[in-house]
Amino acid sequence: MNCCLLLPFTLGIPLLLPCLIATENSITKEVKHPAGSHLRVRRGWMWNQFFVPEEMNKTRHHIGQLRSDLDNGNNSFQYKLLGAGAGSIFVIDERTGDIYAVQKLDREERSLYTLRAQVIDITTGRAMEPESEFVIRVSDINDNEPKFLDEPYEAIVPEMSPEGTFVIQVTASDADDPSSGNNARLLYSLRQGQPYFSIEPTTGVIRISSKMDRELQDEYWVIIQAKDMIGLPGALSATTSVLIKLSDVNDNKPIFKDSLYRLTVSESASVGMSIGKIMAYDNDIGENAEMDYSIEDDSKTFDVITNNETQEGIIILKKKVDFEHQNHYRIRAKVKNRRVDEQLRKYHTEASTTFIKIQVEDVDEPPVFLLPYYIFEIFEGRPYGSFVGTVSATDPDQRKSPIRYSITRSKVFSIDDNGTVFTTNPLDREISAWYNLSVTATEKYSIEQISAVPVYVQVLNINDHAPEFSEYYETYVCENAVSGQVIQTISAVDRDESIEDHHFYFNVSVVENNSSFTIIDNQDNTAVILTNRTGFSLQEEPVFYVSILIADNGIPSLTSTNTLTIHVCACGDTGNTQTCSNKDLMLSMGFKTEVIIAILICIMIICGFIFLNLGLKQRRKQTLFPEKGEDFRENIFRYDDEGGGEEDTEAFDIVELQGGTVMREHKTRRTTRVEIRSLYRQSLQVGPDSAVFRKFILEKLEEANTDPCAPPFDSLQTYAFEGTGSLAGSLSSLGSAAFDQDENYDYLNELGPRFKRLACMFGSAMQSNN
Repeated sequence: MNCCLLLPFTLGIPLLLPCLIATENSITKEVKHPAGSHLRVRRGWMWNQFFVPEEMNKTRHHIGQLRSDLDNGNNSFQYKLLGAGAGSIFVIDERTGDIYAVQKLDREERSLYTLRAQVIDITTGRAMEPESEFVIRVSDINDNEPKFLDEPYEAIVPEMSPEGTFVIQVTASDADDPSSGNNARLLYSLRQGQPYFSIEPTTGVIRISSKMDRELQDEYWVIIQAKDMIGLPGALSATTSVLIKLSDVNDNKPIFKDSLYRLTVSESASVGMSIGKIMAYDNDIGENAEMDYSIEDDSKTFDVITNNETQEGIIILKKKVDFEHQNHYRIRAKVKNRRVDEQLRKYHTEASTTFIKIQVEDVDEPPVFLLPYYIFEIFEGRPYGSFVGTVSATDPDQRKSPIRYSITRSKVFSIDDNGTVFTTNPLDREISAWYNLSVTATEKYSIEQISAVPVYVQVLNINDHAPEFSEYYETYVCENAVSGQVIQTISAVDRDESIEDHHFYFNVSVVENNSSFTIIDNQDNTAVILTNRTGFSLQEEPVFYVSILIADNGIPSLTSTNTLTIHVCACGDTGNTQTCSNKDLMLSMGFKTEVIIAILICIMIICGFIFLNLGLKQRRKQTLFPEKGEDFRENIFRYDDEGGGEEDTEAFDIVELQGGTVMREHKTRRTTRVEIRSLYRQSLQVGPDSAVFRKFILEKLEEANTDPCAPPFDSLQTYAFEGTGSLAGSLSSLGSAAFDQDENYDYLNELGPRFKRLACMFGSAMQSNN
């Protein structure tokens, strides 16, 4: 307690020190010198510096006095003040040497002034003392409040941080003189923020004083005050605000919103399909709120995946469900955070769980075959209606609908309502050894429920094909062949399928009375033909036909008779039959060449005929167009537009058009407007007496009259039914008079825009002619 009382007194002593120094420096001292000394002695400008307090409100504040020791007080000396501020800020009494401050001073703007002083003898005008400098210091007072440097302040600290954790340091400054007492010594204190924060008084360091939970409050405003003069009375202060935000740590585990979820799934749902969602919430944010879902009981039917964007658990189907096998499931799911720091494991000791009840919905399913596919066997050659096999399908639903079977696109097999497959045509393995069928099963109560199963039918072989030559043989024997000479090696094939390897037996037919050739079986499915005599004649017997029996090893064994044709050839001295085969080849090649030449000649003839026909057609097209000098008026009759009626075509004469200028007979034309309107109305009444035609004609006439852009066509559309016997007469130029200069067409302006155009055209033509 005594130390607290002595602290202000101890700190206040430096405040009195400048005044004591100023008092000491303001005393003028005289210097005594020995009598009779002839040395020049510097007179006594005896001072070091003056002090003047800042912010003085007086208009004339006495600072101190300059006085020479030569001044005996008879007012014979004059004091002068020189330097910056002399005369404006500081003035001096020229007689007494007293210095005054005439303006308010601010130490923070300028803390000292360096001036020069001079003393002059008034009578002689001579300087009595040399010019000397001195300093006037502006002493500090506590007139500046502290200011915080780095406002605004903002700090982030993890939630649940222990006590004493550093948050931020605030710093204030004071413009007062730090060496002048305690004016610039600051003391920090906390005005708002208890009990969660504290501040060190001298450093401004803010620390945590109590644990805080971000989920309860995520930010705090702390108000800090800084006082100068270490908080003594009369001190100035300033405050600042510090926003302290709490960053999230993973101190909360995810928890399911509901303890039980009810979901449904259709038994027709495919694997991987989403059937529902579960949701857990976590008070943490960002990465601390990321979670993973899992199924606890290792279900083989369902699984859960995590949506990383919404943090939802999506229940998916892992294996197809069957309502008839199991109509409901009960599984348990759990959730946990994806990343947890080791020091925060204590908050995640037990994961949150929930139960999911999944109800399977029954749907009308198609029939199900007992097997995924069927393989049947049947021997070839079986008669119509032979049994092949039986397929079976059932309705998996509870009502057990009867099943109807059918075979898709098959003309060889059929199936009945019991699923029995039978033949409808004989089978031949050599034509088709396998049949791939598709059997369809349809529910009778629900015909849209259809399923299919593949059925494979294998046709088993029976020995129904005898062996035969493997190829066509061209056999030759020379005229000079000797007995026992090999002239041909033969082999056989069998289209039947044998369990064992085929084995063929060769022999000459017993009915063959030709003893010129014989056969030897090589016992390897081949045989050789040998001559049985010496010498052959090309003129007497050019060709021999040998019947050869070939038998197989099937059960029962089948035998076929094959004829081998042997040609006699004049081989010459070489005895080589190759020359005979070359001659036949040349003959066949010559025949082929002749055939090719004949085909090419035919193609050339056909092409020539086509080109000739095209040339004739082109010449005919050129004759259709007349020469430029011919008269085109003879083509008028080719137009199909209907004009003024039958009178135009009856009056048409091409001979007169081709001749010179012909004066047409002038027909009297009624020019009065009343007569034209009467004829106009009468023309609408000509034609079939039908309301439909009349309505059609009026509509077309109205369209023509209201269209200002349409030219005045002389057509049926405009003039209704005109032709032979029309009361309006013909409007064609062929039947018009040659001279119409006296006609006035002004009355046409009242008949509509189309007639107004006519009036303009004919009126302008008449004016140009005049």
